[in-house]
Amino acid sequence: MGLWLDSVTGWLTVNPQWLAVAVFIVACVECLAIAGLVVPGTVLLFAVSVLAGSGALSLGETLLLGFLGGVLGDIVSYYLGRHFHQNIRRLPGLRHHPEWMVGAEAYFQRYGIASLLVGRFIGPLRPMLPMVAGMCDMPFPRFAVVSLLAAAGWSLAYLLPGWATGAAIRLPLPEGFWLQAGIVAGSIAVMVGLSANSSLRRHRRATVWISSMSLLILIGLFIGYPHLTALDQGLMALVQEHRSPMLDEVAVVFTLIGEFRNMFMLSALLTALLLLTRQWRHAIFAGDTLFFTALGNTATKHFFARVRPEVLSDPLTSYSMPSGHASGSFALFLTLAVLAGRGQPPRMRLTWLLVGCLPALTIALSRVYLGAHWPTDVLAGAMLAACVCAASLWLSQRQTPLNGMPFKVWWLILPALLALVGFFALRHLPHAMLRYAY
Repeated sequence: MGLWLDSVTGWLTVNPQWLAVAVFIVACVECLAIAGLVVPGTVLLFAVSVLAGSGALSLGETLLLGFLGGVLGDIVSYYLGRHFHQNIRRLPGLRHHPEWMVGAEAYFQRYGIASLLVGRFIGPLRPMLPMVAGMCDMPFPRFAVVSLLAAAGWSLAYLLPGWATGAAIRLPLPEGFWLQAGIVAGSIAVMVGLSANSSLRRHRRATVWISSMSLLILIGLFIGYPHLTALDQGLMALVQEHRSPMLDEVAVVFTLIGEFRNMFMLSALLTALLLLTRQWRHAIFAGDTLFFTALGNTATKHFFARVRPEVLSDPLTSYSMPSGHASGSFALFLTLAVLAGRGQPPRMRLTWLLVGCLPALTIALSRVYLGAHWPTDVLAGAMLAACVCAASLWLSQRQTPLNGMPFKVWWLILPALLALVGFFALRHLPHAMLRYAY
């Protein structure tokens, strides 16, 4: 397998004109029924995205190609299921591995539409669920909407790390960059790994461990950020070199959604709806997480008084660390992810957390992209939100676990939040474009 992968990447290195086609095809195969289980698409996707980041493709082009390839794989899988229905089990591969279908069917029957969104990030389920949706005659418009949303988050999660690695290898970065990046990335990897392990093992104090590890990384950032200048400056230079008008517009939309006033209104709406539907303990958990994250962000930002990067044509005068956009967005979306995962198996809860981190991460990265925050500001904001969210969940469950909320509550909360987000974007986008332009 290693020799085959080396030959593919070697050929693409010599023939970069085919790299765009390769990104599209690999993304499509990774999401294609049956083929996605046989071909090591995740490894290939990382390899081709590294090559794309080395200068062959822009970030926007790479993400768009991955998105389109993933959507095509979903649609083909859906229509395979719709055409063959139960006869799909006779296709080559499925005859000898009926467990592939059994697992995907059980997951789809249990979680419905949510399975298409969350299952996108679970390797064995990703290529099978669209086919099962077609086999079960899910209306195509409904399937298409969920597929588009899932593919957008999936392309970001699976292609951005590889592309950024390729771009970082190509650029002349400050001395000490890789050492500092390794320390920070290693710390986060250890925290995520231990958190996932304790959750999967249903450890009684899993939330305490998660909160404690997040707090340790947060303290480390508060103490060590003056010594992480190579990491901050290197990542900032990497991001600023790849700015484009199209990505500028996307970043402005996400940074607008993450502004304090908007996050406050979204948080207040969520808490109010939980109270209105008599989800008392869930409302207390959400309110505590959102309030104490905002309080902690304000207090620490004024205590450290860190100066912002000088990238914006009209620099912001407020302090920089931790990022309010990052802490507010991670607090909101982690809260939603935790509530969505109540009453579900550990793997499902972890997947909801991954899905919840994607919009928050997009808002946080928009701040670095626009030059409003250093990367360590954003990381500190995320760790602050994770620490408070885990601590609040532990306090809420000291006596009795939080139960899952009824679907009718989610059908009230999600449309209301999405409508408010859309209102913010449509109302303030022209002003934001002027504010964050060069």
